[in-house]
Formats: sequence, C-alpha cells, structure tokens
Amino acid sequence: MADIATKFIDFTQGADLALDGMLLADDDGLLTSVLISLFSDQLARVDDVLPNADQGDDDRRGWWGDELNDDPKDRIGSRLWLNEAAKQLPAVLTSDKEFAEEALQWLVDDGIASSVVVRAFSPRDGIRALSIAIHRALHPVARFQFEQFWRSI
Repeated sequence: MADIATKFIDFTQGADLALDGMLLADDDGLLTSVLISLFSDQLARVDDVLPNADQGDDDRRGWWGDELNDDPKDRIGSRLWLNEAAKQLPAVLTSDKEFAEEALQWLVDDGIASSVVVRAFSPRDGIRALSIAIHRALHPVARFQFEQFWRSI
C-alpha cells in the first residue's frame, strides 16, 4: 500500500512532503514512519532531565493525541529531543541509541519488522549520528542514517 512520501531535509528545516513533478510522491511509508517516530517530540518522563530546566523551562513536550490513547507504552515520537543540545559524549550516544530503539520498537511490536538495529556514533568532531537497519520479511534491509551537529550550551 502506498503512502505519501516524506523527505528528510536537515535538523533545522526538518522534513517535508516529497514531490514527483507536480504531484505528491509516494512510497511504502517506512521512511515517513521512521521520521515521525524519531523526530517528533515524545512526552518526557517525569524523571527525565529537561534540557532547559535550569532556566525555568518545564515543558515536557509530547503530542496531545497521546492523551487519548489508553496504552501508556504507545506514544508518538522519541525522546531524542532531550539530547538536542547535549555534548558529544559516550553517555549521550548511549542515550541517543536507547531513545531511538524505544521510538522504533513499535515496528517490531506491530509485526512490520522482525528487528530494528540502531547504532549511535560520532563520525567526526561536532557530529552525532544514528544508523538504523530495519529487517522485514520479503524485503531487503532498509537502512537510514541521520546526522546532527553537536551544540554545546
């Protein structure tokens, strides 16, 4: 089944609908699902350290529609936003990996993928990256890589 294709531009501009000439492009929806899962802001847990809490910012973000969901484990987005201004440290890469795995786990739970493998790494100074491999029956492995500039506060 085809879905409207989404293309990832960068971490400043985010994502947008993809065009095929004058029409909307379509795809199998996997990239769109990955983009929404990783780069929408999931509600922070009560024990999460908020990035700007020291400046009085107590916004835990999240999508309002999750309030209507009966399953507290079924949430849109990821908690990667908690690390958006974090330093390039091994502990942050571990956290990036865990947040991405958590956000993509629904692909396995819903039977879309047999497994999702996430690797967080620093390809060079100032850059944090995620490499994702999604294994699906009867499909080649879908591979995605996203990089973000490290911003120190």
